[in-house]
Amino acid sequence: MAKKDTFRVVARASDGSLLVKDYPDPAPLLDSYQQIGVDDCSTDLGLRGMPVFRGLIGPIPEGKNIVRYETGEVFEMLTKEWGQHKPRKRERARTSAPVEKRLAAS
Repeated sequence: MAKKDTFRVVARASDGSLLVKDYPDPAPLLDSYQQIGVDDCSTDLGLRGMPVFRGLIGPIPEGKNIVRYETGEVFEMLTKEWGQHKPRKRERARTSAPVEKRLAAS
């Protein structure tokens, strides 16, 4: 299991674009956000024990060594985009002849 050594905060800039900041440890986040606990139930074991901050959604795994936090606004926006994405329909290919033809050939 890789050590999570980059703490990424994703917020929204005043022009509506995404603002991404990376930190080498969670200490700088404590200057802007209040730690309200630690993650103790993530299915990604690398996130267990990571700080939970008031005003941020996370920790969220991103790659092998990145812990991601998002503002509520960014989380809501990305979740809506994800929910509106419609997967491309694929045609199911026939893998064998119909049952009647297989029985007739026997």
